[in-house]
Amino acid sequence: MNNNSVTPSYFEFTLFSDYGSLKYVFFSLCLLIYMTIISANVVIILTVCLDKSLHQPMYIFICCLCLNSLYGSAGFFPRFLMDLLSDTHFISRPFCFTQMYVIHTYAGHELTLLTVMAYDRFVAICQPLHYHSKMTFRTVFYLLFFAMLYPICFLCYFFYLATNVPLCGNKLQRMFCSNWSIVKLSCVEVTLINITGQFVALASIFTPMFFVLYTYLQILIVCSKSSSEFRGKALQTCLPHIVTFVNFCISVFCELSLGRYEIDEVNTFVIGLLSLEFLIIPPINNPLVYGLNLPQIRGAIIRCVKFK
Repeated sequence: MNNNSVTPSYFEFTLFSDYGSLKYVFFSLCLLIYMTIISANVVIILTVCLDKSLHQPMYIFICCLCLNSLYGSAGFFPRFLMDLLSDTHFISRPFCFTQMYVIHTYAGHELTLLTVMAYDRFVAICQPLHYHSKMTFRTVFYLLFFAMLYPICFLCYFFYLATNVPLCGNKLQRMFCSNWSIVKLSCVEVTLINITGQFVALASIFTPMFFVLYTYLQILIVCSKSSSEFRGKALQTCLPHIVTFVNFCISVFCELSLGRYEIDEVNTFVIGLLSLEFLIIPPINNPLVYGLNLPQIRGAIIRCVKFK
């Protein structure tokens, strides 16, 4: 172990630049985005909770997806908005690890929720006669419990590494706290840690992805043997999920790829843009895709507005 290893009481984000008076423009734009995320997701959550016709497994999962979007955004935006206006960008060690936990669990929960939703669509389309017997509220509860617990089991390893490795610096080349950006500050050799971490990350990410691909392969087989009317209804319910899943997988891929490059190898603006894409696009995409494309939710929102 290096004798220069320390336990820093704070970290510094190094990607923020001095934008001058433009920082107020960036702050206003990001605040508007954050308010849009909150408003759009709250509308979907309230609609599902208040409309009894939407108290069905698919809409419960959508509601949980929107709750997770609020959870992840709350872990990033308040601190990010402060940094946009601040001349210094220091974050305390406890708050940094708290932010890291929230952002990483948000990503993990998003992926497992989308996986559970794929299973719901698989049962609804491929086994319609057994849907109500299989997708009971008890089953929904167990699936949601699994969706919350599964990513935490994998992420415990990463959190253990980040909180226990000896560090020789406190400068994070990011706009938020992430596991790998902290581990890279380690005073000890991290090659083995890196390989193990990549294996765990791939296992936790690609297992749900392969399951989703399998379910949609089965759905395509069933649709190919069904009427055009059946295919249209199946597409109507599956398309929002496909768009959301593909969008999030691209976001996660960009985030994982970004963490493996040195700051000199990638333009600072690109790094900041990809970080924002990972934390902004999915929370905006979820309520817009489901709210605009699913007629049941769209109709419930319209009825609520007319009633008001």
